[in-house]
Amino acid sequence: MYSWVLSLHIIAFVAWFAGLLYLPRLFLYHVHSLRQQDEQGASRFQVMERKLYRAIMNPAMIATLVFGIWLAVLGFNTLFGAVWFYLKLLLVVALIGYQHVCLANLKRFAAGTNRRGRLYFRVLGMIPALLLIAIVVLSVVRPW
Repeated sequence: MYSWVLSLHIIAFVAWFAGLLYLPRLFLYHVHSLRQQDEQGASRFQVMERKLYRAIMNPAMIATLVFGIWLAVLGFNTLFGAVWFYLKLLLVVALIGYQHVCLANLKRFAAGTNRRGRLYFRVLGMIPALLLIAIVVLSVVRPW
């Protein structure tokens, strides 16, 4: 049973991270199309951003959390005293916060009130990659 739940957890977090890594890139293209006064392109990016967030990122985040909690319950005795596990949980909470920052940006684009530039979205796009590295290292190496 554990192997099945772990497999589903990995599949879900891969899908979640695909969205977390791609959405800021779409925002960057959206900014570029607005600067070029390409309304059709900007409209297309807005649809892509919304569909990515609602159809992929939200379900993948929920599945990741459900299967992650299930794994924690299955391995509770082992995880309860592990420092790496609590650090990983903290980083997952940061990822959830990051996703909400993405939602706020998505809403600003939809409302036509975005004032952020390309540099902001480039930096924003690096955050999930750094969190991914830290989470994987903590989960595999289990340093503490």
